Amino acid sequence: MKGPHFWSAGLDPSSREAAPLTRALLTPLSWLYLKGLSRKLARAVPERVSAKVICIGNLTAGGAGKTPVAEAIRERINARDLRAATLSRGHGGREGGPLRVDRARHTFREVGDEPLLLSATGEAWIGRERPAAAEAMVAAGVQVILMDDGHQNPSLGKDFTFVVIDAGAPFGNRHVLPKGPLREPVASGLARADAVILMGEGPVPAEVAASGKPVLRAQLTAAEPAPAGPLVAFAGIGRPQKFFDSLKAAGADVRDEVPFADHHPYTSGDLNLMRDLAARDGARLITTSKDHVRLPAAIRAQTLVFPVRAVFADGAALDAMLASLFNQH
Repeated sequence: MKGPHFWSAGLDPSSREAAPLTRALLTPLSWLYLKGLSRKLARAVPERVSAKVICIGNLTAGGAGKTPVAEAIRERINARDLRAATLSRGHGGREGGPLRVDRARHTFREVGDEPLLLSATGEAWIGRERPAAAEAMVAAGVQVILMDDGHQNPSLGKDFTFVVIDAGAPFGNRHVLPKGPLREPVASGLARADAVILMGEGPVPAEVAASGKPVLRAQLTAAEPAPAGPLVAFAGIGRPQKFFDSLKAAGADVRDEVPFADHHPYTSGDLNLMRDLAARDGARLITTSKDHVRLPAAIRAQTLVFPVRAVFADGAALDAMLASLFNQH
């Protein structure tokens, strides 16, 4: 999903860019959405499983960096000799689960792009019914379940919740869907969290500071050097500009940038456009790891990938939180 421009922060509420009439018309829908979410959260009786459940969620629609964070935390937990696996809904895939993602057998059309990406570096599962998926994971021997998203899903009991916030664009216009990008009011979302992971450069938002929750800072950094030569970059993630900026910060010669909506299903027209742009500049195509798994095999072989990883500024603080959760030292 690509958020409309009026979701952006910093717009004059009365300006044409902020679409005051559209926002006014969407207000009743936002109210209904919030009423439904509040009722769901209030009435839920979360199911518990014997494994530890850590939720890595966010407060807004679109990418904040949850998936790289889940990958990084899974790696740290595995290093403690605990079997950790991610659990995703499988957005965009036709399989409902529960099932363990097998990169050699599944495609993004079956399990979704993010679970397929997570399966490249560790154990990843999908399941639209989170409690049933968690039970299947426990039966398979998983000791720690990392929910990739799910902060607004109360069906599965959680032992710890990280809320991931993009420091460069924390809450948009601060309105709830569809009037704005928020999945719920900031204060209520932070109240159910145990800690905040602030991604990228930017000040700590006032609401986060007022919440008193521990704040960890992290950055998305290049997992390998940027390719040499001219490039045409494209991305269908929550904030494509973050990818383009990361490429240029790594020294890449980016001649064109082509943004798409999050989880965009690439068409032959899209791919022809990008190949034409690359041919014009004598460039190669490059995209994110998440986009790369959604490309047709022939195009995938011709497209470079620029992987990123989440790096914590204070890894010891994160390790201390995990140690407390597992009663380890």
